[in-house]
Amino acid sequence: MNWGPTTRFLQVWTPINLLLLATGFMGAWTFLFLWRSLRRRFGALFSVSVFFSPKGGCTEAVVREIKKARREVLVLAYSFTSKAIAEALVDAKKRGVHIDIVLDRSQEKEAYSELPLIEEHGLSPHIDAHHAIAHNKVMIIDKRTLITGSFNFTHQAEVENGENLLVIKGHGELIGQYRENFHVHKAHSQAPSQKPVPQPVNKKAA
Repeated sequence: MNWGPTTRFLQVWTPINLLLLATGFMGAWTFLFLWRSLRRRFGALFSVSVFFSPKGGCTEAVVREIKKARREVLVLAYSFTSKAIAEALVDAKKRGVHIDIVLDRSQEKEAYSELPLIEEHGLSPHIDAHHAIAHNKVMIIDKRTLITGSFNFTHQAEVENGENLLVIKGHGELIGQYRENFHVHKAHSQAPSQKPVPQPVNKKAA
């Protein structure tokens, strides 16, 4: 027998099939809601991204992650002459993010250091003179994102040097160890003891 379109529609869309379809949609929405709630509660899933220099996007990756910060950015830096990264930290502070910076003592005398800029904007950096060289290159953002590698936060590291940069997300235990180490270094650091060397008028970033 040749059934008409209406009859075939009624056969397919029976009450039980409609109920199953509605349950499927509700289940998907419920799953999505729970997924978003878990991500807000526990942070992003584990992921690792790697960047290389010269001109491999390391600076852009750092700036991008700072722009995502909502609560806290901790910084350990040996050399810090990247204007783009310094400005990203200043902007983060302006939107209410807590910024904590510990620099190597060489930055008090480095002509191209961004130390004057971050001091001018009230970021209150500390100087780690406890070691021969405070050689870390680390950022910890919102207890969820770790940035580290050989890459100094400098213009030279971006455009001239052979460097690597890792952006690690969602590894709570590892990030917790780095946060603990940050506070160890901050505990034996102090405010800059002298004004940094004035930067050249025609500054060419290091």
